[in-house]
Amino acid sequence: MDLSQTTATDLLNAMSTGQASAVELMRATLDRIASVNGPLNAIVALRDPDELMAEARVLDDGPVTGPLHGLPIAVKDLVNVAGMVTSQGSPIFQDNIAKKDDLIATRMRAAGAILIGKTNTPEFGLGSHTFNPVHGATCNAYDPTRTCGGSSGGAAVALAAGMVALADGSDMMGSLRNPAAWNNVYGFRPSWGRVPPEPVGDGYLHQLSTLGPMARRPEDLGVFLDVISGPDPRQPHAVPSPAVSPVSTADLKGMRIGWLDDWGGAYPFEDGIRDLCQNALSVFTQLGARVEAVAPPIEAERIWDSWATLRSWSVAANLAPLAEQRAALKDTAQWELDRGLALTAMEVHHASVARTEWFRRAAEVFNDYDALILPSTQVWPFEIETPYPTEIAGNSMDTYHRWMQVMVPVSLIGLPCLSVPVGFGAKGLPMGMQIFGPRGSDARILSIGAAYHAATGWPQNYPARQ
Repeated sequence: MDLSQTTATDLLNAMSTGQASAVELMRATLDRIASVNGPLNAIVALRDPDELMAEARVLDDGPVTGPLHGLPIAVKDLVNVAGMVTSQGSPIFQDNIAKKDDLIATRMRAAGAILIGKTNTPEFGLGSHTFNPVHGATCNAYDPTRTCGGSSGGAAVALAAGMVALADGSDMMGSLRNPAAWNNVYGFRPSWGRVPPEPVGDGYLHQLSTLGPMARRPEDLGVFLDVISGPDPRQPHAVPSPAVSPVSTADLKGMRIGWLDDWGGAYPFEDGIRDLCQNALSVFTQLGARVEAVAPPIEAERIWDSWATLRSWSVAANLAPLAEQRAALKDTAQWELDRGLALTAMEVHHASVARTEWFRRAAEVFNDYDALILPSTQVWPFEIETPYPTEIAGNSMDTYHRWMQVMVPVSLIGLPCLSVPVGFGAKGLPMGMQIFGPRGSDARILSIGAAYHAATGWPQNYPARQ
């Protein structure tokens, strides 16, 4: 068994049946990290290997502690893990050692996971390109001269390169989906509220960002999602979270799938992306689904204006305590901070009205379709030295994040969404597409993804080899 490419579910089964041990898996994990992480720079702040091996021995010698018993996981460097540095990619916090676990880390530990280190992220998680002044840039798992995406870029690369079998991430504007697409793995954005955030600060107003899982197949996503899901009594938007694991493989016969393509021409794409996604749609047709083109349910610019306002408002709320250290923030963080602080209450209200209008329109569309599909990104992985794309197919981008606009319809209204691999372009770079449904349809979206994966198996058929 090649532990570096075995899926999480198979690893957990192997340990539960005695075919493998936590010690063997930890040794293989550390060896793999030592072999490939250097040039990729996906895992940062790795814990002491002797401590990790000792922790694995304790788990081997004791009872099964939970569904992730003995599985090594590197946690995104926006999450506090007791005794480990949480830099958030910022020089302001590069020596910040967490005193306690965040809620998601607590749940992973309780499930038996061994938290081995951190995965790299952009500064404060802003921007879908993983680079920062603390840890540097993370390379694409398939081309070290290209970006891996972000902000869960380190997690995606660690998965693709076989350093971990499961990873956590977070997604405000596509941070679980974009890097999954660019590294030939799966990223799942759950229904908003299913996975509770850390219970600090405001718990009522901001509904854009969520935590979620990444893996090399949908069944593994389900295992991890159940671990990190569930209401927290300290938070007001408690959402019932029925188990999704074991993820079933959906029978797609008779299902109706809607293809939103380029949103009626509103979203520009680099050559080859839409074609690759349209080719992937044929898999659904072959499995018995009916795939139909869907006209844009609402104007793309109305969604964007709502999104840009609510995002700046949310980001500024998080960065406001650092306003006096503004000069230490990267330029895009300064832009979000200044823009958010300048917003009026009525501007935020009008943005939320537009968001609500899109939610209602989407509900009407889902009366006719089991799921909708969009590409996962509008550009191919760009050169690692480029901070962000400023144009797409001759269309100028007016903000640092406009090039990710195809992610916004899902993010704005908190829908469950699975980014699935769709293959590789002419230059050998991976791509993906988004499968999404109404709030609460997490299990169904994962089961549709499982059927697609059974027919394609992109991560297993084309693993990243370093």
